[in-house]
Amino acid sequence: MERNILVIKHGSFGDIIQINGCLKDIRQNYLKNKIYILTTPAFKNYFEKCPFVDEVILDKRKSRWNLIYLYRLRKLITNHKFERVFDLQNSKRTEFYRKYLLSSEWVSSRTILKSGETKKEFDKKSTLERFKIQLLRSNINIEFVNKPPVSWMIDDNFKISSQIKKNYIVIFPFCSPKHQQKIWPYYNELILKLKSNFPDLDIVIAPGPGEINAAKKYKVKLCLHNNKPTNFFQLSKLLIGAKYVISNDTGPAHLAAHMGCHGLVLFGSHTTPKKVSIETSHFSSISSKNINDISVEAVYKKIDSHL
Repeated sequence: MERNILVIKHGSFGDIIQINGCLKDIRQNYLKNKIYILTTPAFKNYFEKCPFVDEVILDKRKSRWNLIYLYRLRKLITNHKFERVFDLQNSKRTEFYRKYLLSSEWVSSRTILKSGETKKEFDKKSTLERFKIQLLRSNINIEFVNKPPVSWMIDDNFKISSQIKKNYIVIFPFCSPKHQQKIWPYYNELILKLKSNFPDLDIVIAPGPGEINAAKKYKVKLCLHNNKPTNFFQLSKLLIGAKYVISNDTGPAHLAAHMGCHGLVLFGSHTTPKKVSIETSHFSSISSKNINDISVEAVYKKIDSHL
């Protein structure tokens, strides 16, 4: 009988990037099993192309009072007879699923806690460290969890506009509407300084959905596809060719970091670079309790030392 494995990850984009190492390690440990992922519609196309996943199951995350939806979801996932469930979302919602929707062996940040450990203390660890412990304690041999492999995302067929110079810097001055506190307010001043000191470099923004009009207010070039935002795979192609990436703490910053890009991410008090596992040998950070206190000079100095 075929034994199926389920992985749960609803989002967000940065988190989706970070689980690639977990997915590959799970894949390596279950070569003869079919691996499904339960995710949200926003990441359907992404996971359909992911080489570490066989099938995608969608969860619209409707209200837990929507009993008809929950009944249908339970029926859908129980029909696959999952041997193990790797809960990489580790949310209150997925804990609800564990208790009421699935009776399979469940691997989450709650179920792997040792005597005396609390989830509150466990969650203080960095993102990738938590995933590492979660897999190790479920007897998964790990190799990739600390270095999420994302090179498969690059769309080699995507042609970057000929109006963008071969040498370019990518900036991400935006954040989701829910996290406006993450936005560093001095990108315009930084752009002017970069243009003055590096006239042979283009400054590029790849706006996401709903960001095109805001991006047009900056004196930069936009990377679009048919006048629409690039998808995950086209964005990867843009990033891998960049001389440098400068960003708020957003999903594209995590993608750039794990793709091996040279870059810089800016943090306020919302979290720390260590907590979200974003720093690499090429990708550094500047943090301040108040993100507005990070000066243009401090950011420029980091960039100038690389360029």
